[in-house]
Amino acid sequence: MIYANVHMTITDPDAMAAYREKAADALAKYGGRVEAASPTPTVIDDGLPIPSLAALLAFPDKDSALGWLNDPDHQDLHDLRRATGNSSIILIG
Repeated sequence: MIYANVHMTITDPDAMAAYREKAADALAKYGGRVEAASPTPTVIDDGLPIPSLAALLAFPDKDSALGWLNDPDHQDLHDLRRATGNSSIILIG
């Protein structure tokens, strides 16, 4: 199992709503799922900018996580996610 730590600062809520409608199917294609998500994360030790959304995704392995991100059929979806504002995704594991 590998995890993806997602931090997003959302500047376009409409783009985020459109992304959410399609994101689950793209995750499922690679065995991924949302383990936890919070639109208002609680910061317990700061030092980085506080995101407006934090999520923890789980994938069976690194290849599945990279497949999800690099799937040419989902590039429009990832472009939509990027249009929501600033985001970073960090693999852990």
